[in-house]
This record gives sequence, C-alpha cells and structure tokens, in this order.
Amino acid sequence: MERLPKRKRQELLGQKIKQHPFITDEELMKDFGVSIQTIRLDRMELGIPELRERLKLMAELSYDEVKSLPMDEVIGEVVDLQLDKSGISIFEIKKEHVFSRTKIARGHHLFAQANSLAVAVINDEVALTATADIRFLRPVKLGEKCIAKGYVRSVSSGEKGKAKVEVFTYVADELVFQGNFTVFRSAGHMAQERSMEQ
Repeated sequence: MERLPKRKRQELLGQKIKQHPFITDEELMKDFGVSIQTIRLDRMELGIPELRERLKLMAELSYDEVKSLPMDEVIGEVVDLQLDKSGISIFEIKKEHVFSRTKIARGHHLFAQANSLAVAVINDEVALTATADIRFLRPVKLGEKCIAKGYVRSVSSGEKGKAKVEVFTYVADELVFQGNFTVFRSAGHMAQERSMEQ
C-alpha cells in the first residue's frame, strides 16, 4: 500500500474507527502500513481514545443490566445490551484458549461466548439454553478479537416462554461463527408480564 499523506490517512483512520470501534492499533498499523507510533499519534491528534478507553466509554453509555446470569459468568466483555432485542460482546483469544501446538482457539470458547450472550440478552431472571444449532466458519487464532452480535428473533409466551436468538461472531469483518439458540425463559416472567397487561 502506498503511503498516504498525513491528512488523508487521518481522515481514513477516523472513518475506519467509526465503522469498527473495536479495531486495535495493531490492526490499523497493518491496514495503513505505518508504525504503531504513527497510529497512536494520529489517534491523539484526532482525539480518539485507545481501544480500552473506547470499550469503557461504550459500556458506560446506557446499556441494560444482564438479568439472567451474573456479569462474571458472561464469556467475553458485554459492550452493548438491549434486553430482548440485541447485544454485543468482545472476547480476546489468549494463550489459555488455544491448542498449544496450532495456536488455534478451542471451539468451546467460541461457543461459550455466543451461548452466554444468547442467554444474557433475555429479559428474565432465569434463562436456559434449550437447543443450539452452530457452525464454525473458520479457525480463530491466538490474539484475535471475537466480536459476537446477538439478536433476539422471536419471543413466544405461554407456560414456558421460549426465545429464538441468533448470534454471529466476527474477527474484524470476517464471520467466524454462527449460532441459532432456543432459550427457555422462566414462567414467572410471563406471569408478571400478563399481570402488567391487565
């Protein structure tokens, strides 16, 4: 990639971070073919905080609280949550998550991130996975950041309410995992909703 003039590079850098708020300085360095110091200086001049600060800011905005399980039981860091609608979590693949020989993430970690997000988006005290239809689309490697996006597609009432939740996990723009989850919700929540409607 040919070197861009500073102003153009900074303009593109700002756009890239706006489109991909979870992008790392290392990824930006590769994309723009400049040193990490140049990326950091560009960010500082543009007034864009580092990734950790951006995550903290996003988490502080106005997200719903997880009801169905304690926050420390959610695999990955929840950065957006709208109960019974959608959620986003980020999970960085570290040494303890990979096979030592290949440095490829063990599948159950990707499943755990998606499954716990599917449960976390449910607006209920008790939510349990009933079924999961999952696909691994490419191996995830050490150091990669998995961004899981969960969407509640339908919620049924009745004695035992069920929700259908779809989760897509990306590394940068590439889809690496997809899961369709059926989540049971407790009957107590449904009864409470009915009494509010009356």
